[in-house]
Amino acid sequence: MSRLSAVLFDRDGTLVVDVPYNGDPERVRLLPGAAAAVALARAHGLATGVVSNQSGIGRGLLTTEQVLRVNERADELLGGLDTWVFCPHAPEAGCACRKPRPGLVHAAAERLGVPPAECLVIGDIAADVLAARAAGARGVLVPNAATAPAEVERFATESAPDALTAVRAALIEAGVPVGRRTSGPPTHARPRQSWTRSAPADAAACDRPPAASSDAVTHERARCAVPDAAGPVGRWPA
Repeated sequence: MSRLSAVLFDRDGTLVVDVPYNGDPERVRLLPGAAAAVALARAHGLATGVVSNQSGIGRGLLTTEQVLRVNERADELLGGLDTWVFCPHAPEAGCACRKPRPGLVHAAAERLGVPPAECLVIGDIAADVLAARAAGARGVLVPNAATAPAEVERFATESAPDALTAVRAALIEAGVPVGRRTSGPPTHARPRQSWTRSAPADAAACDRPPAASSDAVTHERARCAVPDAAGPVGRWPA
């Protein structure tokens, strides 16, 4: 990618240990290298965010408040990201924000004030990479033991062993001197906010069914990504 302005991470299985439909902040555990990946991005002036499917809300297994509390705990352990957005809908709702559709990536990029094309999306399943593609961003797969073997093979040339390696490689590709902290505050720096920065994707990205539109941005947010030819992912459905 020619320019890198933001790194967007999946949450479960990428930054934190995947606990199915977790609503308990006390069960949040970071994966190795996760905090370092966030710190490396921020140290080099990049905005950071999380884009996460949280269908437990739509399935009636979690409340929005529980997801917010878990996100807040994860944010605390990670040292603070700039925005968290999530899709609360079950798969059958057909919303435009649920990965592999691009709505979450568009919503996060808008909140961060950067073009989607300047975002790197890091996740552990095909839906993360496909959402990035659909949004015009770049996706990197960081597989774990639960990632479907077909997905590991499919994205072998777009993968990294961990989130820290993925961030470092993207910085190098963008021509950023890795290991040397940029002078001054990050270009995206803004006053720390209350926890309202963690929220479901906005209604425009989440609730609008795919449809043609004269508004290019609106149409792009509503467009469905290409279905994953590899079939179902190899873990619980987020």
